[in-house]
Formats: sequence, C-alpha cells, structure tokens
Amino acid sequence: MTIHFAAARPGARTILGRLPSAVPMGRAANDNALDLGDDAVLRAALRHFARYGLGAAETARDIAERAYFSGDRDDYRWWLEICRTLDSRMALALCAQTGSLGA
Repeated sequence: MTIHFAAARPGARTILGRLPSAVPMGRAANDNALDLGDDAVLRAALRHFARYGLGAAETARDIAERAYFSGDRDDYRWWLEICRTLDSRMALALCAQTGSLGA
C-alpha cells in the first residue's frame, strides 16, 4: 500500500497549519554551543575528524585520558578541547572521570 502526503491547501484551517504559531520556537536542538571557541582548536578538531571519522571524539578522549594520567596537563587540555568540540557530553564525562574541570 502506498501512502501519499500532500500539503494543506493555502489558507486551510488545520491543526498543523496553526502549530508553528502556537508553539514558541527556541534554539535548534543541535545548536548546543553559543561560542565556537578557538579557531586553532576547531581546525585541529576538523583535521582529527577527517582522519578518524565518527570515532574521532572517542580517539581524542582516549588521548586526553592518557595525557592526564601521565601527568601532561597541557596535552590533556588540548585533547580535551578537541574532544569537547566534537562531543561536549563525552568531554564532560571525561572531566568527571578525571576529577578535573577541564583546566
């Protein structure tokens, strides 16, 4: 069975026609960063993503975690920022795990 969807006639009084004006529109669901941060980190994150694809955030997290536990705080902060750029929730989880605030 084939189902066809058609747009409502112009001026038709339908629930869907009234919905956008009835529901206040907020920010987009994927717009979770007000500040894009440092351009160098953004470029590095994009290069890292180009190399590792969808696993890039996990790879950055793993590198940051190794740097943290080896005592290299500068490297940890760098890779944490790359991880944060790619996946902010994963970076928050890493901060919770390491007991750091990202600094």
